[in-house]
Amino acid sequence: MQGQYYLRRNLYFILFEVVEVLRLTKHSYFAAHDKESMKMVLDAAERIAATSMRPYLKETDQHPPVLVNGIIKVHPALQEYYKAFCASGLMAACFDEKFGGQQLPKTIYAAADFIVGNAHNGFEMFTSLSNGAAKLLTSFASETLIKEFALKILDGTYTATMCLTETQAGSSLSDITTAATPSQKGSYKIKGQKIFISAGDHDVTDNIIHLVLARVKGAPNGVKGISLFVVPKKINALSNDVVALAVYHKMGQRSTPAMHLEFGATDNCTGYLIGEEGKGLTYMFQMMNNARLGVGLAGTYIATAAYYASLQYAKERPQGRRPDTRNTNEPPVTIIHHPDVRRMLLLQKTIAEGSLALVLYCYSFMDKEQIATTAEKQRCTDLLELLTPVAKTYGAEMGIVAVNNGLQVLGGYGYTEDFILEQLARDVRIMSLYEGTTGIQSIALLGRQVLANKGQSLQYWKEEVMKAIEAAQHFANLQCYADWLLHKVEAIFKVSMHLIDRTTKTTKEIVLADANLYMELFGLVTIGWQWLLQATVAQQQLTNGCEAAEDQKFYRSKLQAMKFFFHYELRKTRGLIARLMDDEVITALDGDDLLM
Repeated sequence: MQGQYYLRRNLYFILFEVVEVLRLTKHSYFAAHDKESMKMVLDAAERIAATSMRPYLKETDQHPPVLVNGIIKVHPALQEYYKAFCASGLMAACFDEKFGGQQLPKTIYAAADFIVGNAHNGFEMFTSLSNGAAKLLTSFASETLIKEFALKILDGTYTATMCLTETQAGSSLSDITTAATPSQKGSYKIKGQKIFISAGDHDVTDNIIHLVLARVKGAPNGVKGISLFVVPKKINALSNDVVALAVYHKMGQRSTPAMHLEFGATDNCTGYLIGEEGKGLTYMFQMMNNARLGVGLAGTYIATAAYYASLQYAKERPQGRRPDTRNTNEPPVTIIHHPDVRRMLLLQKTIAEGSLALVLYCYSFMDKEQIATTAEKQRCTDLLELLTPVAKTYGAEMGIVAVNNGLQVLGGYGYTEDFILEQLARDVRIMSLYEGTTGIQSIALLGRQVLANKGQSLQYWKEEVMKAIEAAQHFANLQCYADWLLHKVEAIFKVSMHLIDRTTKTTKEIVLADANLYMELFGLVTIGWQWLLQATVAQQQLTNGCEAAEDQKFYRSKLQAMKFFFHYELRKTRGLIARLMDDEVITALDGDDLLM
């Protein structure tokens, strides 16, 4: 039986010592909260995780939802989780008081979400989707729609989804064909199909509120013709002509049904316009970007669960002797004594804790946006837009790497159902596909955040990183790492300016061809920044003379992890920089297709 799934001490460290979330409470919007109330929120999340989630992780994987007479039947534990989550107040916690919320910082909510997702990543999707939909509605919908739908999502009466993808239009949302026709009642008739809709049908709540992208009759082609609609599964307890056609059979996250839905098969599906016609994608991007951070967090909390499972195994599994041991009569040592196992464990730790720090850092910018002046608000927005695809991609892609290393620690046992690693490996694999693949996130980073604005967002990023570098330079044992990171920051600017210059000499396709490598480079340096931040705080505490032995050990473990990341992971940037400065074009199709 696994004894630990995440480290609460690490959550407190990032929240209160690194991100310094308590600074937010000096503003009137967050003034109702303090350290004690924030810890109580995390306690509530852990109670739900321990009682309603963790015990059912494997069972719900082995008994996924089934489609019966057009309705998805889920595991009863999912219904209990959803009720418990909403009853705790977590669903509405971050919302304004006028919506029944507590104006809790999103950074704290994200930490609570980390706890529940770490316990059961499939169940967490139901609440995160509903939460994101409610946020969109309270931001852009009419008072009538907010009262009718958003408030009922927040109190747990309804669940909600986002319906974007279509068979012929996967990530290319400009090509959607779902149609919306104005009716005499001021609503619209919706007709079309959507695929891969997570939690798209179930029996958790009596009604499901779908947020559907559709094109109003006569609207222009492309993204400017897309509008957003509220489409309930039921209206006044009667069917709204929303039909579950099929459930996809997935390799992981089996407790969350991914649905193929049809709207308006009998021309009787009613939708309600959110905001203005033609602005649907703009509205949806709020939910999509929140979801992207959520996906980065998901890769992180699954990686964290895998790390603690493999760490426990490494401490308990005796096998082999250390290479310098010549006496074969000595008993085998536990595998945590072997350097290669320790390397894999340190890699998992640095990925999980570095990624968590970055994601929570991003959420802190959301909170600062809430209370910032106009000029500072724009800076927060620009930094968020730059870092969101990075946080999503690093958490997702490196979460996969972390879990795979955990499986490797267990050896053959890792590949069996006797241990949780094989399920976590299947569950985490989807994260690099959710909310835009890694290729799409990379193009967003390089194309929109770097090339399109000539590196302005990069300058804000550099200012943030330089604060960490300057703070680290006060400690003799961190100076070399501060200089190391500074060199990598300068390298990113050199690469970025080279790519910006190339836009004047060649096609956009060629400049963006290696966007994924730019993302990998940027992610490594950004996580290096997060590790230097953590190491500086840890060293400051050690210098100040923290007395508790456990605290001293915790801070020293942070310093060790930072050193590992720099010496093992940050070194990988050299090859990436060389390729990004290399103008040889190999992957762009030109002439004969030589892939045979």
